[in-house]
Amino acid sequence: ARLHALPALYPAAAAGLVVLADIGYLGAGIGIRTPRRPHPDIPSPLDADTRTYNRLLRATRALGERAAAELKQRWRALRHVTLSPGRIGAITQAALVLNNAWR
Repeated sequence: ARLHALPALYPAAAAGLVVLADIGYLGAGIGIRTPRRPHPDIPSPLDADTRTYNRLLRATRALGERAAAELKQRWRALRHVTLSPGRIGAITQAALVLNNAWR
């Protein structure tokens, strides 16, 4: 997944958008925010600022993951994006509008 996702993430990061990634994307490059880990050679806990950064990153990513899961569950067209990959942005926007109106 990393090899397929990174080419899509780099233009967004270069455009100044905040790109959040999980620990599997460590070292992905400039502009892609990943959790910070302790140094492997120094057995000390993370400082308070780093723990806070990781906690905020996890919480923000969780919101996006939850929204994506809810959309995929409610809108079958989003489960397999073979309908029209070029229009997935417009399809997702329409599903979000309908999803928010549904609530």
